[in-house]
Amino acid sequence: MATVNLTAAKFRDEIFDYTTSNEWSFKGDKPAIIDFYADWCGPCKMVAPVLEELSEEYKDQITIYKVDTEVEQELAAIFRIRSIPSILFIPKEKQPMMQAGALPKNALKEVIDKELLEV
Repeated sequence: MATVNLTAAKFRDEIFDYTTSNEWSFKGDKPAIIDFYADWCGPCKMVAPVLEELSEEYKDQITIYKVDTEVEQELAAIFRIRSIPSILFIPKEKQPMMQAGALPKNALKEVIDKELLEV
């Protein structure tokens, strides 16, 4: 299972419907990561293959989504994306956490293990 492209409609259906609620309520059945990127972004291109690898390593434990900020401007605006890549970590029970910048694989794994999978 590779990373999943995410549209605003799919976000509202599978993750959180920001049109009906202001209070965060995650709809997913497992933790998720959302990579906000653009095709022209150099650091985004460095992070993309790492996220593909992680989507394989953690395929039954988390879902990794990608949002093209040039196409999905509504989602980029909702999350106030100012720099890319920006990565949103979504635990099942806690509030989501945003991290701007290209994180190395070991840092991404640490967040996944400590914040998304630790019970």
